[in-house]
Amino acid sequence: MLKSLNGFVFFLSTIALSCSTAEASAKRSQWKLDQAEFTGEGPAVMWLNPSDIASRDLFYGPGGREHQPQGTFAFVEEDLDGSSPKFVVKDQDGVKWKVKLGTEARPETAASRLVWAVGYFANEDYFLPTVKIDGIPQHLHRGRSAITSDGVARNVRLKRYLPGEKKIGSWKWSEGPFTGTRELDGLRVMMALINNWDLKDINNAIYQEKHATTGPEQIYMVSDLGASFGGASFAWPVGRSRGNLNAYTKSRFIRRASPEHIDFNVPARPSILYFFLGPRSYVRRTHLGWVGKHIPRDHVKWTGELLAQLSQKQIRDAFRAAGYNPAQVEGFSKVVEHRIAELKSL
Repeated sequence: MLKSLNGFVFFLSTIALSCSTAEASAKRSQWKLDQAEFTGEGPAVMWLNPSDIASRDLFYGPGGREHQPQGTFAFVEEDLDGSSPKFVVKDQDGVKWKVKLGTEARPETAASRLVWAVGYFANEDYFLPTVKIDGIPQHLHRGRSAITSDGVARNVRLKRYLPGEKKIGSWKWSEGPFTGTRELDGLRVMMALINNWDLKDINNAIYQEKHATTGPEQIYMVSDLGASFGGASFAWPVGRSRGNLNAYTKSRFIRRASPEHIDFNVPARPSILYFFLGPRSYVRRTHLGWVGKHIPRDHVKWTGELLAQLSQKQIRDAFRAAGYNPAQVEGFSKVVEHRIAELKSL
């Protein structure tokens, strides 16, 4: 009965969508950026060979110890993009940070470290249990109830803005300079590993960076990893979809394996309740299922070989950095280790 209902809902939602109109940082910068104008020039880069996987510091992540947030912060402006409350702040040294509140703060911090560990680009994310921010207005569109009257926000992710950072666009999973490459397929495997089901193209960013000696490069990355370490899709209640150990543990990893290709379970079809919240969105998310499917076996094994170089301590450091308690750190780490073992056994 449920299968029939799902099929009927999918049919109706497909019609609804077809009748609608179309809807409109390795450390991201270990290089010294020059002052030239950003023009979208240079080769596209998605992955750098990480010769130091076994020694990478997954507690501090892409930004390292030296870039961790500290001191006092001042409110700059609210950011209304995405579903999580966010706003921009500046620290005492004038460095800008984006503060994210809510259920995505912890999983995004851990995810950024694992993605970066195997050579992909990731934001310099840090988790803080408390942060004091001066000048927060009494009225915010989102998240004001999570901030005390004296400006203290709890359990937040801070993303560092890099000098000269310039987002020049988004990229699509279905087309672009990396279509069919081992690098893109490896990133698809990483999204399945961490159960990042929110794979909308708008969550993929292209950043322009200019090296003083080798010229410009266009950095391709998944810039929003907040919907990780929960179930395999959007579910109800929402808390099961992000940073939920029970849902992550129970979710299936590899859905199907053939001699040539591997299908993963992420992203899975959303909960049927999602249809009633938004039919068009339900259809779009259902159609994203292909991102985790039909990945060449040798590309999957290549990703598993990279991940296998991580130690138990490194994996646990990624979750410790995200503020999880010891039992959660161990639980999440065990699932990641089991999934890496599955990749190695292919």
